[in-house]
Amino acid sequence: MSQDTKKQKIDVDQIDLEKEREKTTDQPGLIAFPHTVGGAVIKPEDKGKIKGRSVSAMRQQTDRQMRQLYEQAQTLARQAQEIKDRVDISERIYEADMNFEPIISHTYYLYQKKNGTDVLTLVSPEEWGKSHPYKSFVAEVTLLSDHTWEVKPASED
Repeated sequence: MSQDTKKQKIDVDQIDLEKEREKTTDQPGLIAFPHTVGGAVIKPEDKGKIKGRSVSAMRQQTDRQMRQLYEQAQTLARQAQEIKDRVDISERIYEADMNFEPIISHTYYLYQKKNGTDVLTLVSPEEWGKSHPYKSFVAEVTLLSDHTWEVKPASED
């Protein structure tokens, strides 16, 4: 036997009994490391990573929901503006001169006279030809069932 393998004396004063006590338990399922050689590997969780991933997922989800709410708010604002525009043109049309009773779903033409007042007619700008009797063409409009007027966009033909 070599000198390295000879029994060495253990200095009991050097043993940290508190630390050794942590390595033993009456309930091995509660310790943070395997209690037998063939036991499952138990790794402590990095709580910072778990919280970081959770916060990241939460922010991603709430950002998506905030974008949806913002888009809905924009849609509502656009719809409110469209209704306001319909009311504005409707008031202008009802104050204009008209020599007939408008029919729902029919198209009419709003012009401004040379004196600044408006007139609603059945005649489109193309039907007047070159002898246009009014200062300017304002809008092509259709009477809706709620008695507001919808302005036909200029790009439609």
